[in-house]
Amino acid sequence: MPVTLVSIAVVLGLVYFIFLRPKKEKSASWFQFFAKGKDAGFSFKEIELLRQLAIKSNMEEPASLFWSQNQLDVCIKSLVRSMKISGNEENKSSQDFLAKLYDYRKKIEMEKPKFKNGGIQDSRQISEDQVLRVLVEGVGVFRSYVIKNISPYMTVARPVSIKLPVNFSWQGMRISVYFWRDDDAGYVFDSDVLDEVYSKGHAALKIGHADRLTRTQKRRSIRVKIHKSAFLYLLVGDEEPGKIEVNPGLKCFLEDLSDTGCAVTIGGKATVDLRVKVQFSLDNQAIAVSGTVRSIEFKEETNRSLLHIEADPLPLETRNHILGQVFGMLPEEEADLPFRLLDEEVENGGEPVIQSTADGSAAGE
Repeated sequence: MPVTLVSIAVVLGLVYFIFLRPKKEKSASWFQFFAKGKDAGFSFKEIELLRQLAIKSNMEEPASLFWSQNQLDVCIKSLVRSMKISGNEENKSSQDFLAKLYDYRKKIEMEKPKFKNGGIQDSRQISEDQVLRVLVEGVGVFRSYVIKNISPYMTVARPVSIKLPVNFSWQGMRISVYFWRDDDAGYVFDSDVLDEVYSKGHAALKIGHADRLTRTQKRRSIRVKIHKSAFLYLLVGDEEPGKIEVNPGLKCFLEDLSDTGCAVTIGGKATVDLRVKVQFSLDNQAIAVSGTVRSIEFKEETNRSLLHIEADPLPLETRNHILGQVFGMLPEEEADLPFRLLDEEVENGGEPVIQSTADGSAAGE
């Protein structure tokens, strides 16, 4: 097999760090550093950049950044700070390197037991207040939540919907129950409604337990809880998805964020499969995330909807900026000046209801 220039450079680099560096640097430690970096999938050039970051951060055991989340965070923060100070935030090679570090950071996070080995086996392990989707074949899908969960049965809120026939009886009904468990996955199980009761002052259903749950799609991204004012826009026709809007849109709150999507709260109702764009600020920089509304949680008592939005593929710089927020790499913002919004403006129920008309345009009520 022919010897490549890259392999020669790697060998020369290792010889230099093992034999020619000043004695105060531990040669064995740097040998391990390059070996670990190579195993982690980084190129020689990238490992050298990481070495410089490790030295700059005064790490006692530099190789630990390849398995220690905290040590890797120190290096990423140093890189983000340097890019900002030097004005290299728009430099493609710098963004590519930062993206690779974030991907590696995500890998370390996803290897944690709560993601890798997490999960529940039966319905007795479902937490109280867990939001549920209840499917009745031939009738529809309805929102509910767990009120009480004890060994003999589970008590859930009785679904309320205009889709249900008058005097609809749940007792004896065969149902399918779907739910998403935070930082875990989606689950589904079948059950029977044992009785209709009142529990903790609410109309409720007693349903039988399932000894086995079917685990569906696992989480593929890390999300961060957030409560930030934002604007929501409907995407129509050939409108440019990532364009930053100058005019304000529908006022909303960004509730969680990841590099694959987000959730926002609006006043009123909405429909699934809408194409939307959410615009907000991070570190005083305008960010636009376009995507599709995949599910909605509507609360009658507050006339508010939580929209779960699956994002379109994001531009590299936007994705890196969002992951900076997810992993806590961005500095604290002093204010959200471009998108300031009071809670009352969403809570008063006066926001337009988002609907989709026959021609795909937006309509407000």
